[in-house]
Amino acid sequence: MTWMEWYNSLAKPSWTPAPPTIGLIWQILYPIIVVTFGFVFVQAIRRKVPWGVAVPFVVNLAANLIFTTIQFGMRNLPLASVDILIVWGTIIWMAVAIWRHYRWVAVAQVPYFVWVSLATVLQLSITVMNW
Repeated sequence: MTWMEWYNSLAKPSWTPAPPTIGLIWQILYPIIVVTFGFVFVQAIRRKVPWGVAVPFVVNLAANLIFTTIQFGMRNLPLASVDILIVWGTIIWMAVAIWRHYRWVAVAQVPYFVWVSLATVLQLSITVMNW
């Protein structure tokens, strides 16, 4: 069974966005992530912000990148739920860490936070519905 067949076979809430919608949202968010995360990493390399400020960005990036492997490769809904909770929590941590240095970076995370909040509720719902 392909990953799409597997995903389509899962019980999901009625409000689940269609896969093309999910893809479109990520196409909008990834440029924001690339620009803001890249900016923070460059500022850390230039020592304009402490490396500790970049840590939540690193953790978020790692958790975000492994989500697809956990969810669709391993097909492990509980572990994907833990992972997305890490993604969600680190967005808050990122905003708090960068706020006093570059507020625009924190504000730029708002669309990412809103989407991941929805995605977290969706992921937790799918996990519970397919327990």
